[in-house]
Amino acid sequence: MAETLSTPSLVVPRTGDSSVLTVQDREVAPPGPGQVRVQVAAMGVNFREVYERQGVYPMSLPFVLGAEGAGTVESVGEGVTDVAVGDRVAWCQGPGSGAGYVVLPATVVVPVPDGLDLEVAAAAMLQGVTAHYLVASTYPVQAGETVLAHAVAGGVGQLLVQLVKARGARLVGTAGSPEKAERARALGADHVIEYAGLDTDELAAAVKEANGGEGVHVVYDGVGRTTFDASLKSLRPRGMLVLFGAASGQVPPFEIQRLNSGGSLFLTRPTMGDYLQTRDELTWRVGEILGGLASGELTLEIGGRYPLPDAARAYDDLEGRRTTGKLLLVL
Repeated sequence: MAETLSTPSLVVPRTGDSSVLTVQDREVAPPGPGQVRVQVAAMGVNFREVYERQGVYPMSLPFVLGAEGAGTVESVGEGVTDVAVGDRVAWCQGPGSGAGYVVLPATVVVPVPDGLDLEVAAAAMLQGVTAHYLVASTYPVQAGETVLAHAVAGGVGQLLVQLVKARGARLVGTAGSPEKAERARALGADHVIEYAGLDTDELAAAVKEANGGEGVHVVYDGVGRTTFDASLKSLRPRGMLVLFGAASGQVPPFEIQRLNSGGSLFLTRPTMGDYLQTRDELTWRVGEILGGLASGELTLEIGGRYPLPDAARAYDDLEGRRTTGKLLLVL
């Protein structure tokens, strides 16, 4: 019978900036029916946690930060048959993952393929599922289309480039520095715009110039406030703006008539949970991402590894957009 464990945990005692983060020893109960307890190897660092810490996404205080990670199953609860002690698993819907151990529903963990490092699996889950649902479901990209993706050197951006190109589409990306632009080109981006210093009209004009004077079919925008207007102006008639994040801040309310005047445009604000409504959907998306990484068909850069006590620095680096690839907290 599993016992209660005491484990270091990354706690948010009150809303605020990264300085509120604190590491505390907390008790982790044994797994209940239908649950597993996992020894965490690494936790993904994401803007989702920034929004939770700031109070943009309301949470009951105090709480343990983190929802994505990978590790090894330490114990299983009653009724769990598909997961066994010793299995290597990963997840992207696991609140409280910023701890040495976490208890999760067995239905949210997925197997990590043999040969794939647990840190890579942890790094790939949220960004991988996000990139997959954007390209395969929110706006299913077709061969011959042109896609604009912002921040293509980031965790989602790097996978977007690869998934879009695998579907036979053309990818125009934006990046904040020459180094980040070169990384995106190496992954297959057809054209990368360094957008630092460009205003809305200049950025939209650069996108259309890169696409032969035409607007793009779809924009995947995880940056938000600073790119939103340019994203709308970069679309062709009946194009779709997929706003899936707000790395630069939340987009303020806007006049919906702009969709009409811009050319009967579409705007959607998806969230991952709505694209993981069944276990089959989860295993499909994760299977294609982790399987692609295990086979070498996909690559993912880990931009930084931070021990749990350095979590504030990790989130400062993320928010300051000082890194490329995915950041991890290692336990």
